[in-house]
Amino acid sequence: MSIIKPFKGLRPPKELVKEIASRPYDVLNSEEARAEAVEKSLLHITKPEIDFPKGTDEHSQQVYEKAVENFRKWQNNGWLVADEKELYYVYAQTMEGRTQYGLVACANVDDYMNGIIKKHELTRKDKEEDRMKHVRINNANIEPVFFSYPALPEIDQIVSAVISNPPVYNFVSDEGFGHQFWVINDDNTIKNITELFATKVPYLYVADGHHRTAAAALVGNEKKLKNPNHTGKEEYNYFLAVIFPDNQLKIIDYNRTIKDLNGLTEEQLIDKLEVNFDVILQGKEIFKPSKLHEFSMYLEGKWYSLQAKQGTFNDNNPIGVLDVTILSKLVLDDILGIKDLRTDCRIDFIGGIRGLGELKRRVDNGDMKVAFALYPVSMKQLITIADTGNIMPPKTTWFEPKLRSGLVVHLLE
Repeated sequence: MSIIKPFKGLRPPKELVKEIASRPYDVLNSEEARAEAVEKSLLHITKPEIDFPKGTDEHSQQVYEKAVENFRKWQNNGWLVADEKELYYVYAQTMEGRTQYGLVACANVDDYMNGIIKKHELTRKDKEEDRMKHVRINNANIEPVFFSYPALPEIDQIVSAVISNPPVYNFVSDEGFGHQFWVINDDNTIKNITELFATKVPYLYVADGHHRTAAAALVGNEKKLKNPNHTGKEEYNYFLAVIFPDNQLKIIDYNRTIKDLNGLTEEQLIDKLEVNFDVILQGKEIFKPSKLHEFSMYLEGKWYSLQAKQGTFNDNNPIGVLDVTILSKLVLDDILGIKDLRTDCRIDFIGGIRGLGELKRRVDNGDMKVAFALYPVSMKQLITIADTGNIMPPKTTWFEPKLRSGLVVHLLE
């Protein structure tokens, strides 16, 4: 069962929350962060290279030290203030009229190490180490990770009661998403939440933020191994998470663009595709896949539908049923010669939040030669893959809206 605990959060004053709250570090590059970061933005802590001249190595020691300097400044200036007792919180996000309600809590390091917290993606050591350095030097989880759990009516009831009160934070971010935040300070409610997870929630699932999760857990485990008087109750045994019921989450598409046709002409590519797909010209209007095993392709100013033929997929296999598996094997590998999605520089990945117009733009401007759009993975598929110990191909899931960083921070001491 899942171990979670309340914690003494560091939070912004209400009047500063919109200015401090930022998008996660990994959804924008340094230049975008420079343009987006106002004076009190958390980006000065999560992407501190923005306080240096352009071209500064974001992984240099001086950049990590700047994160610490800024983190202390934010606290000394009263821009982040510690709560007086251990609390849980509720964080709601609203996008396109749909709201999801997450419990803000500390997840357990040992649960990650022992597989109670399940993942569905592999991580890269370089990206892990970057966030591990950030956690180590700040001695804090500055940004939360995005988890899911099997929905439980008893927890739903608690959250419903909490959100019947006015939120302590309520703002709309620049991209138009609503963010609300409540504090749970009733001792009996806090105890009840902890016990419900410990007795009725068998697993937690990493939805988004695999590298942050791994980094937070590995740093906690490091501290455990270095402490001869370790008891298991130290704060470093836990890390910051927002945990949503699985029935409230929606995964959107994660699409691909390719720089070249691997030496093929347009006609040759289509001929090869027709071996495993029913290929139908759709015209110049954007065509979006509407069902599993249907893809869209944008090539030379035209959209095509690609329907995978029977026998090219295995609906009884948690990996074989995935459209990313079908596309990766039958198109990217067999036809276009892209063997490793993690390292091949000929492929780029476009989150569905940007729309299929972004695929068209990338091809039309000559940056890319062909684009493929996929039907999104379901939460059921994600959980099945995690439960069976399988790993999804890279860049399979895109969750939106992203968690806003800076609503609350967790100290490891």
